[in-house]
Formats: sequence, structure tokens, C-alpha cells
Amino acid sequence: MTESQEESAPRRRPQQRKQVLLRLDPSVYDALARWAGDELRSANAQIEFLLRKALADAGRLPGEVRPIPRRGRPPADPDA
Repeated sequence: MTESQEESAPRRRPQQRKQVLLRLDPSVYDALARWAGDELRSANAQIEFLLRKALADAGRLPGEVRPIPRRGRPPADPDA
């Protein structure tokens, strides 16, 4: 690609995460929230983790899927 083509090419915006309304039995949600807490995740992150695992196990996880974004404090710098 030439420099002029790069300047005129539209930039891709990062894809935003989809928002989904999910209705769950209260007992199922409570169990999910406890499980998420045991693994230091939010209930939402636990649902995404489980869905990705199920898709991967079934061979249906698309190849272009990005890893789950890491939250919280970044790891300590070993060079510091």
C-alpha cells in the first residue's frame, strides 16, 4: 500500500462489545455469581468465559475472536 492509499483508507474502529439482556432463574444466577466470585470474576465475565469455553469445546469459536480483555491492575514490571 502506498502512503497516499494509507492516508485515504478508512481506519477501522475497534468493535464494541455487544450488550445482551439475559433472563435467568434467580437460583441459577446465585450459583453463577458464587462461582464467579470463587474465580475472582464478575458474573458477566464468568458468563462470557463459560460461553467461550463451550464454543471452543464444540469447535464453533470463530478464529478471529480476540481474547477476553484483562481487567484490573497490570502485572508488576519485572525490570523495575
